Amino acid sequence: MNKILSDDALDTLFRDARSHNGWQDMPVSDKQLHQIYDLMKMGPTGANCCPARIRFVRTAAAHEQLLRCVSEGNVEKCRTAPVVAIIGMDMAFYEKLPVLFPHTDARSWYAGNDDAIYNTAFRNSTLQAAYFIMAARSIGLDCGPMTGFDTDKMNETFFPGGQIRINMICAIGYGDASKVFPRHPRLAFNEACEII
Repeated sequence: MNKILSDDALDTLFRDARSHNGWQDMPVSDKQLHQIYDLMKMGPTGANCCPARIRFVRTAAAHEQLLRCVSEGNVEKCRTAPVVAIIGMDMAFYEKLPVLFPHTDARSWYAGNDDAIYNTAFRNSTLQAAYFIMAARSIGLDCGPMTGFDTDKMNETFFPGGQIRINMICAIGYGDASKVFPRHPRLAFNEACEII
């Protein structure tokens, strides 16, 4: 585990990677969706809770439903994307802990504790969403992550019943470089970090 990634790999994952707003007319396969999940699921989460649940929007009918839920500025990005991943958080994630974290009674840490359930589900599904982006980039796809949507509509449409709730969405495909905005600045180390 002491390998250092090549500059090419780091460019793919971070330095040259961009958030895409437009897409080439190229499909994303089921195999690629499986590859993304099989990579992202290996990233660590608290007590291995793995709360992220994903709906992959690919059909025309599902795209139409999605477009009714997203903010106006995200409509075209979602409409033209071959796939949009709706990343939710399972509020009953703790029911799987006897399998996912079997060496102790981790389920009891959460059952009946709504604050702990929400905070853990939100924090760790967000972490898994970041793994999702890195996984997609690592298999040659581009990403367009978004949080501009009507939360209630998204939940009613894609996660009825209330057990799973929306966290974020991420369009994936082969990006159209002509529609990428200029890269915005980032904070310098000393603006964001302190060694204590």
